[in-house]
Amino acid sequence: MPALRLYNTLGRELQEFKPLRPGKVGFYGCGPTVYNYAHIGNLRAYVFDDILVRALRFLGYEVKHVMNITDVGHLSGDDADESGEDKMVKSAKERGKSVLEIAAFYTEAFFTDAARLNIVVPDVVCRATEHIDDMIALIRRIEERGFTYLAGGNLYFDVSKFPSYGQLALLKLEDLKAGARIEVDRNKRNPADFALWFTKSKFEHQAMVWESPWGRGYPGWHIECSAMSMKYLGDQFDIHAGGIDHIPVHHTNEIAQSEGATGKKWVNYWLHNEFLVTFGSKMAKSKNGFLTLQSLVDAGYEALDYRYFLLGAHYRSQLQFSFEALDSAKASRRSLVERVIALKEKSGAAPAIDPLGGKAGAYLAAFTGHLCQDLATPRALAELWGLLRDNEVPAGEALSVAGKMDGVLGLGLSESRRAEAVAVNSELAGQIDRLVAERGAAKKVKDWARADAIRSELKSKGILLEDGPDGTTWRLG
Repeated sequence: MPALRLYNTLGRELQEFKPLRPGKVGFYGCGPTVYNYAHIGNLRAYVFDDILVRALRFLGYEVKHVMNITDVGHLSGDDADESGEDKMVKSAKERGKSVLEIAAFYTEAFFTDAARLNIVVPDVVCRATEHIDDMIALIRRIEERGFTYLAGGNLYFDVSKFPSYGQLALLKLEDLKAGARIEVDRNKRNPADFALWFTKSKFEHQAMVWESPWGRGYPGWHIECSAMSMKYLGDQFDIHAGGIDHIPVHHTNEIAQSEGATGKKWVNYWLHNEFLVTFGSKMAKSKNGFLTLQSLVDAGYEALDYRYFLLGAHYRSQLQFSFEALDSAKASRRSLVERVIALKEKSGAAPAIDPLGGKAGAYLAAFTGHLCQDLATPRALAELWGLLRDNEVPAGEALSVAGKMDGVLGLGLSESRRAEAVAVNSELAGQIDRLVAERGAAKKVKDWARADAIRSELKSKGILLEDGPDGTTWRLG
């Protein structure tokens, strides 16, 4: 099994991955809060999780992937316990539905998006509302070890009793102060303390409450991930992933309460994906006009065009979204589809070839090497392109290796058919033909600058022009 190196947020360095149990990986990824549609920035995290799981399995690991569904307890103010109303309750009020109806609707919507993005369903999908007893049991363990206090009817975690608090986020406890824009919870002894269980909040008639040793109420948001991950993966496991926005509060608090309960290290590797940004700021549901996957589909893109777009950047790089960039990704993916279809037609019904010949094997080895360097998908994608453009690789071998690569990249190339390619070309043809005609008109009046600009624009989108005696033709490059 090749050595895999991952960037561990806990330590801020590339580290060789060594699982707790040889050949087996326990992985927990923070799931959606199902009070609204996932926006395309949210979906970047789940595509990253999917690439991680696919890569681990490609490298020979047996993976148990657990993901939560937050359908209670997540407040509306940037991960702070006291800064907003429960998102589920707020959404239910706005839409005139019950909380459970809201949760069921948006959970189904999330998994519809995930399926369209070719995301493999996690091995365990656990809903917060179905694990309240597990949360209460974990809170009891934390309480028994002396990390809690009751104040104002709520049970809090006392971070001053956890010396390594803030290590993940490189925070110093003595420097932590309540944010100026966050209303301070006067019940707290320390601004960084966080609620494990609420019986009192500033919102009356909370819709979702349960009996507990501390009174009738509901759990704090952070406790659900600790309780459910430990239920399905044990008190210690290998990898925890999420967006970088989870580092300073949510994941920091998860570590404190989990290790407070067990007295031992909880997770060995912390992986975080960067933001998708639009016009210089991260995408968020609190901003009007956030983009959903369906909005991209309605604009004429396929979901896998967006997946291809995401793979073109490293998961730890901030990624600027634009429709121009998505156009390029769309054209490039279509070109991959064309090339795979051509290989299928050339190789006929020949079975997959294994072991592979020299050049095909070299492409696969290089692809594997890039995955092993912190999941470098842009370089891995480049190896796929190199393979499909190399006429010296026999068609059967190229097709076999492309299938292995796509098993990680998840672009659906193995399902490609000629009918799909024809539909793709007809979809693009009108726009391309108009630009080709405009370029021809520019050449007639010797406007070479405009003609060259059109050629460059089309080339950037994966469209190659070929001038001949009978005019200009185009093809996907």
